[in-house]
Amino acid sequence: MKFFLDTADLADIRWAARAGLIDGVTTNPTLMSRDAGDVDPNDVLKEICSLVDGPVSAEVVAVDAAGMYDEGRELAKLAENIVVKVPLIEDGLVAARRLAANGIKVNVTLAFSSVQCLVAAKAGATYVSPFLGRLDDIGHDAMEIIRETRIMFDNYSLETKILAASIRHPRHVADAALLGADAATMPPDVLRKLLLHPLTDRGLDQFLNDWSKLVAKSKVNA
Repeated sequence: MKFFLDTADLADIRWAARAGLIDGVTTNPTLMSRDAGDVDPNDVLKEICSLVDGPVSAEVVAVDAAGMYDEGRELAKLAENIVVKVPLIEDGLVAARRLAANGIKVNVTLAFSSVQCLVAAKAGATYVSPFLGRLDDIGHDAMEIIRETRIMFDNYSLETKILAASIRHPRHVADAALLGADAATMPPDVLRKLLLHPLTDRGLDQFLNDWSKLVAKSKVNA
C-alpha cells in the first residue's frame, strides 16, 4: 500500500518526504485555504511537487464540466506529477473522461459507495477516493466500500487505484490495507501515529537502561 500525506503544509511534507514515509500528497480547497496562507495556491502546488517524486492531487473548484476540464488542464501544466482531482458528480465524471482522454491523470474524490467507485473507474479515473471517516460518522461500515470496490475492480481488471481517504486513525489504514486498497491518504498526525506503540517505547527504554547498567558495571570492574 502506498502512503500519501493529506495536507498542504510544506513543513509537514518536507518532514515526511525526507523521512521516506510518503509516496505522494493529496490536497483539497479546504487544506489549501488553511495551509497556504497568503501564498498563491499554484506556487504552493509547485513547491509540493518539487518535494515529492510521487503524485500530487490538486483539486478543481469549478462545478461544471467545461470549467473543471479547463481548470484541470491548467493544473496539469504546473508539474508532471500533478493529478487533477474532481468531485464525483455527473459533470465531474464528464470532465474526468475528457482529461483522461488527453493523458491527464485524474483523482475522482468524494466517493461514498462502491458503485460510485465503479462509475469513476469507467470514466477513466487514475484514482478514486472513498471517504472512510465520513461514512463512519453516519454509522456506516466504512470498510465495506473498500471490500466491494476491490472485488469489482478485480472482477473486471480495472486499473483505477483505490485511494482510501478521510482517514481518521491507524486502524483505518490497517483495515484498508487488509482489504486491498492501493493507497491511503492521511493527515500528518495519523502518519505519525503509525510509527508509535507504547510497547516499542517501553522496550527501547529497557534496552537503554540495561546498557547503561552494563557500562557502569564494566567501569567499576575496570
